[in-house]
Amino acid sequence: MDEHICEYKYFEKDNNLPSSKESTCSYVLITPARNEQDYIKNTIESVTSQTVFPKKWVIVSDGSTDRTDFIVEQYMERFSWIELIRMPQRRDRNFAAKVRCFNAGYERVSGLDYKIIGNLDADVSFEKDYFEFLMMKFSEYPTLGVAGTPFVEGSFQYNYKYTSIDHVSGACQLFRRECFEDIGGYNPIKGGGIDLVAVTTARMRGWKTRSFLEKTYIHHRKLGTGKSNALIARFRFGKQDFYLGSHPAWETFRCVYQMKKKPYIFGGILLFVGYFWAYLSKAERPVSDEFVIYRRREQMQRLKEISAQFIPSTLRK
Repeated sequence: MDEHICEYKYFEKDNNLPSSKESTCSYVLITPARNEQDYIKNTIESVTSQTVFPKKWVIVSDGSTDRTDFIVEQYMERFSWIELIRMPQRRDRNFAAKVRCFNAGYERVSGLDYKIIGNLDADVSFEKDYFEFLMMKFSEYPTLGVAGTPFVEGSFQYNYKYTSIDHVSGACQLFRRECFEDIGGYNPIKGGGIDLVAVTTARMRGWKTRSFLEKTYIHHRKLGTGKSNALIARFRFGKQDFYLGSHPAWETFRCVYQMKKKPYIFGGILLFVGYFWAYLSKAERPVSDEFVIYRRREQMQRLKEISAQFIPSTLRK
């Protein structure tokens, strides 16, 4: 496997564009976007300021009715490797639609020679060497199939004492091309969890996945800021945990842990209620039995590791 993902040739400032490296990094990006006028400029500024540019960046507007398309078009005049696709307008907003948009962009890059493909949300921003850093990680680790970094949202950030670094959050997921093809792309799950399924399936297929803690990106859209929205989200996440195969023991631990976070107590309770509501209503699982078995095995191993942190070393012997 050829691991030389980037070859660098510098060019100087021209026509008010920033100094950068020639677009010889073998990666492409796809961004589904729906009414992102408040955030997408941050994302475009971040990508167009990178030390290494992608070969292609396809932004798929999912029937946007605001200024999203106009903002993208302004940058297309300066950067020929940005392309805009407009999807038909629709009323609903769900994760299956996001996958359809991603697949529309995926078709546009199918004929290109690239090694890495990235799924990038339209409401994030990051440092100028963000993608160069991740490209170097793919070059360094030949079996690395999915890579990313933690994100920061206001004052929130995952506590990696409890969160596994093997998970890569969906707002910015980079796949080795062979890995993405191996897992069959994203599963169009209407209720969500497409990023988790993709990363877990990659590990199940023998690929390594990793969030590298040396860098972070900023997630600008604040989710669940209203109290009622946050409570509804917890109930929905509980249902999602069930249909994606979460182990009951893991879910119990997760619910107790979430009680310490806003919305205090009730968030954890509704997570628990959502999980068992889905169980009692026999919610259909959009994943295979093989996936459920693998995920539960990972969760129980992780639970043992977390529990060991609270057991004195003299008692572990």
